Amino acid sequence: MKARWMQMIIFSVLIGLMAVPASAFDSGSTGALGAFNPVTSVEVELPADGKLNYTTVNIPTGVTVTFKMNAANTPVYMLATGNVTVAGSISISGTSANGIANGRGGPGGFDGGLGAAGGTCGGVGLGPGGGKMGGNTTSFYVGAGGGGAGFAVAASKGADGNWSGVIYGTGGAGGPAYGNPSLQPLIGGSGGGGGCGSNQYSGYYSGAGGGGGGAILIASTGTIDVSGSILANGGNGGIAGNYSGKGGGGSGGSIKLMANIIKGNGTLSATGGSGAPAGGSYDGGNGADGRIRLETNTLQRTAASTPSFTYLDSPVYVFPPNLPVLKITSIGGVTVPSAPTGKYSAPDILLPANIANPVAVAVEGNNIPAGTTVTISAISQLGASTSKTATLAGTTEVSTAAATLTLSAKYVNIISVSATFTVVASNEMPVFAGGDRIAKMRVDSVLGGGSSVTYITESGKEILAQM
Repeated sequence: MKARWMQMIIFSVLIGLMAVPASAFDSGSTGALGAFNPVTSVEVELPADGKLNYTTVNIPTGVTVTFKMNAANTPVYMLATGNVTVAGSISISGTSANGIANGRGGPGGFDGGLGAAGGTCGGVGLGPGGGKMGGNTTSFYVGAGGGGAGFAVAASKGADGNWSGVIYGTGGAGGPAYGNPSLQPLIGGSGGGGGCGSNQYSGYYSGAGGGGGGAILIASTGTIDVSGSILANGGNGGIAGNYSGKGGGGSGGSIKLMANIIKGNGTLSATGGSGAPAGGSYDGGNGADGRIRLETNTLQRTAASTPSFTYLDSPVYVFPPNLPVLKITSIGGVTVPSAPTGKYSAPDILLPANIANPVAVAVEGNNIPAGTTVTISAISQLGASTSKTATLAGTTEVSTAAATLTLSAKYVNIISVSATFTVVASNEMPVFAGGDRIAKMRVDSVLGGGSSVTYITESGKEILAQM
């Protein structure tokens, strides 16, 4: 049996809502879990939908709260009917790579690319902004770094394999920017790409990529007070040995706070990981920073965050209605799990070794107009990429499409899908960007899972959502 890994990437974006008059904000918490008052550091197991419904939250000084990701790898949604106090720490950071072992993404984030023995190169980082692996080198003493992972901005490429002024191998490309400042939908950071060692000596292993920071939304009907820290940082790339390319850094994740009052000057951090954790040569690219957003009727925080937060003076929707969703439903006739894990270590689909290539890939759209063209792409873990287009047929509520793709029979494959469709405003939810009404949204797919989102206004302006 050949294991082929299917990563489902959902390109769903709610375009910036028109500002509404300030009013009392309701987090939507049911309060079913009661008060959350840990007295020692604890790992909280996330439910299937990632939603934690509390009455109040109080994390005291010296206590660190982490989360065990669920099967669907959703973001963390911490909701409270009362106040949220963070004097200790909440961490959803990605982990750093350890040699050729890749770093793992935080909840809602994505894993780094694998490292590899000399003679081969590491894997691509996972997620929409995953860094690419370093290119094969042709020198006994030269490696090439993996690309950093992108998110709020595009990431830097890995270092080329340079020996005495001659380039023997090209560093992996940095991952693209994706998403938007409103953090709708909420998504975590991506993984850095693996490096590449000398192709003439198997002992020169290449470093793996760092994991991306996770994603967390904390909503309170009362006050959110952060005097401690909330961390969603990307992990560092790995180092495997002399003359070997290092892995790229994972990108920072997402932190979104929504409350009637937000205060406290504690640490809010979603920084990218380093592709050069120990300096030297053949470094990986650094991961890009993630995003931090505060939505509140009263902002009493005066400290900065890293990166700087964006701010909305009136919180609107914790869970916006009718978000468009695009998902892969089957590959080669095998049904995709309802909650794909998206992990190198646990392929979501196993296809028979004798299956005919190309392989049929079926997709489904929800809240996307029928007739929309979708692009279905495949990139093998350590190989080439391919893509095909298809047209969604059905209704706006439910539509389907299919295409056939040639998959690698040697390595696992990453499958993604993207689409461009017209935005339809309503009296209840008009949509704007840069003060101009949105007419269309274009999602430009980058092979291997990346994307950039562009809003096209009625006057013809094009505005990059991630800028």
